[in-house]
Amino acid sequence: MERFKSFDDRELAYLDAGEGEPVILLHGFAADHYTNWVATGVAGGLIDAQRRVIAPDARGHGASSKPHDPNAYANDAMVRDVQSLFDHLALDHADLVGYSMGSIVAARLAPREPRVRSLVLGGVGGEWGGQQRPLDTVPIADALETDDPEDIKNPLAAAFRSFADRTGADRFALAAIQRSRQGETTDVGAISVPTLILAGDTDQLAGSTEELARRIPGATFRTLRGNHLSAVGDPQFSQSIVTFVNSMT
Repeated sequence: MERFKSFDDRELAYLDAGEGEPVILLHGFAADHYTNWVATGVAGGLIDAQRRVIAPDARGHGASSKPHDPNAYANDAMVRDVQSLFDHLALDHADLVGYSMGSIVAARLAPREPRVRSLVLGGVGGEWGGQQRPLDTVPIADALETDDPEDIKNPLAAAFRSFADRTGADRFALAAIQRSRQGETTDVGAISVPTLILAGDTDQLAGSTEELARRIPGATFRTLRGNHLSAVGDPQFSQSIVTFVNSMT
């Protein structure tokens, strides 16, 4: 892992491996670059396909800085982190791949960053990305901060807490991220680069890939086997990403 200082001097860690056209991989909430991209074979598949893989640990995650103040994540800090990584590595273009939280960051970045050449949005679907009522993140933050997981009544919040405990994540940094996102919306209709959407067929958190693809101009979609956590283990997850980003070269 290498390190750099982002726009606000927070230190972030990232993997930089392989040679060829660059692909930036943005992982999901409570995961890290290894869990989402290395262990699933995505990074290796891209490297074997002669691509340069750049996979940061988002702020609050992995080997990167983990502030406990929600203000450290506000005002699209993670989006600006990726722009800072482009600058740090002097990239004039890259294909951008996200999963879950990483897809939200990617979708918010692409309309404002001309260096993004294409998008893969994993673990998202349905009606996400418009002016609908955004996810209520306060129960998730509360669940992450509570001492006793048995006290958590909200099923979604309990699932996030369980995953954070399994990955050994910093729960208080994750809670700060959730508090900073309250009320956030994303306009996926503003995306203009080639886009592929991937999600599992039993991913109730994401919803329909086809439905989201209809809302992004020119987007294509593929439904994988699995739920929000297990879909990344479908061999078609890695293969779909490699095939799509290589079609951009």
